[in-house]
Amino acid sequence: MKDRLAIGLLGLGTVGSGVAELISRNGKHIAERAGMPMVVKKALVRDLARPRNVGECPPLTTDPESILADPEIDVVVEVLGGEEPALSYILAALRAQKHVVTANKELLAKHGKELFAAAKENGVDLYFEASVGGGIPIIRPLKDCLAGNTIEKVYGIVNGTTNYILTRMENGHSYEEALAEAQRQGYAEADPYADVSGLDAARKIAILASIAFGARVTEDDVARTGIERLSPLDLAYAHELGYKVKLLAVAQELDGALDVRVQPALVPEHHPLASVSGVLNAIVVRGNAVGEVMFHGHGAGRLPTASAVCGDLIEVAHNIRQGVRGRNGCTCFHHKPFYPAGQVKIRYFLRLELADEPGVLAKVAAAFGQEKVSLAAVIQKRLTEHGAEVVLVTHPAATRQFAGAVAALKAFPETLAIHQPLAVEGEA
Repeated sequence: MKDRLAIGLLGLGTVGSGVAELISRNGKHIAERAGMPMVVKKALVRDLARPRNVGECPPLTTDPESILADPEIDVVVEVLGGEEPALSYILAALRAQKHVVTANKELLAKHGKELFAAAKENGVDLYFEASVGGGIPIIRPLKDCLAGNTIEKVYGIVNGTTNYILTRMENGHSYEEALAEAQRQGYAEADPYADVSGLDAARKIAILASIAFGARVTEDDVARTGIERLSPLDLAYAHELGYKVKLLAVAQELDGALDVRVQPALVPEHHPLASVSGVLNAIVVRGNAVGEVMFHGHGAGRLPTASAVCGDLIEVAHNIRQGVRGRNGCTCFHHKPFYPAGQVKIRYFLRLELADEPGVLAKVAAAFGQEKVSLAAVIQKRLTEHGAEVVLVTHPAATRQFAGAVAALKAFPETLAIHQPLAVEGEA
């Protein structure tokens, strides 16, 4: 019986230092839960001289092989982020028959199949609770606690940066102002592309969809639209209609095929997701037995993410004590097609600027009617210096038909501007 769990830590930045601190601060409690104490035997860093934000700093190294080839290290924790060298390091650890805990959503969304195959081949476990939702427990509930359900839908707010930006825009700040504030607060990177384009959220919903529906989903399978083209007017008009605007990640199964997407959407103000503000995340899971359950909390951050990593380390310790290997295997048992993107039926919100002339609204209605898109509401909001601003809300319509109607509007000389369409989730 092992007397301790020896950990090799790849990275001692924000999350890595949080893991080291939590193991030190809560060491007695964690040892009781794990059945053995944990120790970070070595941490990989780029610069040995750089100051570290951790109370009891573990031994440092710049040589990955001193961790990957150390026979005393039981588990490797990867918190470097990015694709390489993280992918190579994890594969090397698995092939050395070391368990791996990672927070790397990009690797799982791109290379999950390869990583789980390597873990299975070498009889070790790959855990990744921290890859989605930061400190929110969602991976293990999906894999274990809700395993008796047929999952119908998973959706929610999985990117805190965009949620913070949209919260600021609700107060009248422009997208540019809100983004700059997010960068000043440290919520957004200097290059915010992965967040604001929806790529980060696409990676997370790909992971959740793979688990929920038992079929491999990669980031390239996720249709995505970001928040870069949104205006405070979109949020203000949505509020007048009884909605909040959120960047939603959605995965659902329709007639045996998967619909997985990320897009700005109107959420009814009475829905629990509407009250999720700032950098918080929330994920809703709908099962055929449990109904809807929501997981809400800090989706990122030093200690929340470290909390998820430590939870995985406790699971690894349990497996080692019980002599169980390969328990946390891949759950992608099926090959499922993807629902044709153009046929997914969604309600839409669309803001237009039209020439203020008689008969223009009739032409707009006719364009939607030609594509068999039914309009639930047509509201003239205000006169601009060029024309009239109009907001449309549709009944559920196939994406292809809605796009056809918008294409027809673009051809009208009376159409002065067409702003980014938003999905509408539920009734206000």
